[in-house]
Amino acid sequence: MVSTADEGGLVRGISMRKSIKRLASLAAGAVLAVGALSACATDGGSDGGDDSASGDGAAIALLLPESKTTRYEAFDRPLFEAKVAELGDYDIVYSNADQDAAKQQQQAESALAQGIAVMVLDPVDAEAAVSIVNAASAQGVPVVSYDRLIAGGDLAYYISFDNEKVGELQGTALVEKLEADGNGSGDILMVNGSPTDGNATLFKAGAHSVIDGSDLNVVAEFDTPDWSPDQAQEWVAGQLTQFGDDLVAVYAANDGTAGGAIAAMRAANIDPLPVVTGQDAEITAIQRIVAGDQYMTIYKAIKAEAELAAEIAVALANGEEVTGDVDVDGTPSTLLEPVVVTVDNIMDTVVADGFYTVEEICTAEYADACAAAGIQ
Repeated sequence: MVSTADEGGLVRGISMRKSIKRLASLAAGAVLAVGALSACATDGGSDGGDDSASGDGAAIALLLPESKTTRYEAFDRPLFEAKVAELGDYDIVYSNADQDAAKQQQQAESALAQGIAVMVLDPVDAEAAVSIVNAASAQGVPVVSYDRLIAGGDLAYYISFDNEKVGELQGTALVEKLEADGNGSGDILMVNGSPTDGNATLFKAGAHSVIDGSDLNVVAEFDTPDWSPDQAQEWVAGQLTQFGDDLVAVYAANDGTAGGAIAAMRAANIDPLPVVTGQDAEITAIQRIVAGDQYMTIYKAIKAEAELAAEIAVALANGEEVTGDVDVDGTPSTLLEPVVVTVDNIMDTVVADGFYTVEEICTAEYADACAAAGIQ
């Protein structure tokens, strides 16, 4: 997809805030946009691009890793594109790697061949993506590591969330819920994320830092290839033959693996379901939380993240210096704040921020559960 607009803007430093709403407004306010703004879009994928090396009219590449997690196509891409279009006359060279590191390498090479000024890269494989960064650096193209930290290379900026804290929040929510229910010493499964995703390593470390200090017993854990809900479901189904009757919780690293775990337990007639965690605040997960099948998810302000990435990319395209709030492995960085969502604060988080409407959550299937939870 290629998007363009009329006038330019610039970035002068962006500060973290603890509140999601304040983060979103700060990310928007950090840009000085002038003139009348308009935008148009055509469906072009990685076709074309602008040969301008920098400045207004330059091409900015956005390379996302996969589409199994609904956030990337539903939120990250359109939010990023809209913000860039608002900031100036820039073409966007977009590609999604469908969880294929070799495909992402080819997409990056294609983008570089088109004379892009900046690359915003969310890597399929954090280690493999180093070669992409090195190739970009050889052509003088700055790389913004988006959402997942690339494992090396000369990065211009890193934008994500405090991913170890994500795991800590998941683990804390799980332990506190079980202790409140009187199950603080039971058996749990851990369904972790993809072994090639550096963020998944941080989620797992954060969760273990809490769970390992509790009285819970991790009877088995699994690093889910490609974050596949199907593989999570298959693995959990196998574990249920041995541990099904004794489980008090399933730590699931994101909402996709949570959905797979819950499907396996439903198929095995586990009732009641144990406590299940998640992440990404997918609409199906919010509905499972309303229905009582999933206990919690982690809501991350993707709008703030995507718009900040757009601002940084435009600044770099204009040859401006960018500075971070923190330093991560020698790279200027911004780490946004994740938030726990349970049935008790859906209205105050994803609904209040406009991430979802009540109507989107409370379809006919969930209408009674929504009413009982006060979501209306």
